[in-house]
Amino acid sequence: MSNPGEADATPIRSTAELADYIAAGCKPPEQFRIGTEHEKFGFYHAGKLPPPYAPGGIQAMLEGLAAAPDGAAWKRIEDAGNLIGLSHDGASVSLEPAGQFELSGAPLRTLHETRDEMAAHFAAVAAVAAPLGLGFAPLGFHPFATRDMMPWMPKSRYAIMRRYMPLVGQLGLDMMQRTCTVQVNLDYASEADMVRKLRTSILLQPVATALFANAPFYEGKPSGLLSMRAKIWTDTDPDRTGIPAVFFEDGFGFERYVDWLLDVPMYFVFRDGRYVDVAGQSFRAFMDGKLPQLPGERPTLGDFADHMTTAFTDVRLKRFLEMRGADAGSPAMMLAQSALWVGLLYDPAALAAASALVDAVPWQDFAALRTQVPVHALHSKWANTTLRMLAAEIVAIAAQGLRARALRDRNGQDESIYLAPLQEIVAGAPTQAEHWLTRYSTAWAGDVLEIFNESSIGP
Repeated sequence: MSNPGEADATPIRSTAELADYIAAGCKPPEQFRIGTEHEKFGFYHAGKLPPPYAPGGIQAMLEGLAAAPDGAAWKRIEDAGNLIGLSHDGASVSLEPAGQFELSGAPLRTLHETRDEMAAHFAAVAAVAAPLGLGFAPLGFHPFATRDMMPWMPKSRYAIMRRYMPLVGQLGLDMMQRTCTVQVNLDYASEADMVRKLRTSILLQPVATALFANAPFYEGKPSGLLSMRAKIWTDTDPDRTGIPAVFFEDGFGFERYVDWLLDVPMYFVFRDGRYVDVAGQSFRAFMDGKLPQLPGERPTLGDFADHMTTAFTDVRLKRFLEMRGADAGSPAMMLAQSALWVGLLYDPAALAAASALVDAVPWQDFAALRTQVPVHALHSKWANTTLRMLAAEIVAIAAQGLRARALRDRNGQDESIYLAPLQEIVAGAPTQAEHWLTRYSTAWAGDVLEIFNESSIGP
């Protein structure tokens, strides 16, 4: 979850204003940008245990980044006096509940710029982590730690979620503490463009989950799943997750989305420098001044912006679209995740091809894949074959879209080069999860801790 931003104190007078607020994100295609977010688990090289906030842990990482030669421009973000994030020029570093370290990248024009941003971030993290004896590994689910072994970061909103999550799902705390993801944020030009991109991309999220499966272990042993992270999202909170049917109703658009979101239970309201626990209440009641915790008080646009971040659908609608279906993975795979969606959604011909593909099948068939892919990934059944065949079609469409963008790096290569890991997988290579399972049963001799040595982005 992102860092808190500067709240918009504009009072809300009608639900139509909320639809207009989201619609303000529409922009012409020449202004489309790419924002990549990725998380990673911290670990001590000695023993591989997760680091606490302090001492010698996550707080020290943030302080180290801020003190680095290029860190002077970072703005400190604090919660009750605790440093919980940094922001600068559209990018931010933030903390997930158990200290998963996240970069929310700046809005960039090309995937080549995304590659450079990632490389610079990983180098900066490695430089600060080394003296602390820390490393960072981008994996979808923590391979050995129990919930009790994972720390909690001092972010007030997480205390509220920690109380509420067990009331609505069995695995919500696991989602908070033991998962990492990579996502890409992409733009839309109009309401119609948003609807087309949202419907196409949300139905293809299970395909992405299968391609990027990278979470085969549970508390030190193979779990029988290829993406434990994906399994967790099927039992976190049905009111705010998955592929909602409303997205496929006739007339769906900004207003209908707002109407749905007003009934998604709230978590918190930020007032006077503190988070007020309103978990389970509806934003609609807030609009009417009927929150028991804040009687008579009505929301601002800043409150609505906060509430939008608590919807966890497989693709999240804000003033842009967030692709949320993939496990965190190697730097090459994280870049491939952004490349996949840029190729599918930013080239008109590719978007038309992808939309035609999903429109040919009832949307419920794609939604049903959400229960298959955590176990079988690309071996999941699809039509008369397996999901790998559908994934191959999707990757091919994305490659065409990236080639059509014709945006070249300093070596003259277009953005389709970043799909290479996915092209290998759809051609028959193992997913990341399958690769780790092979390593576990052979070279590691059953010692799952070795995954940190082989997946670390740091020293």
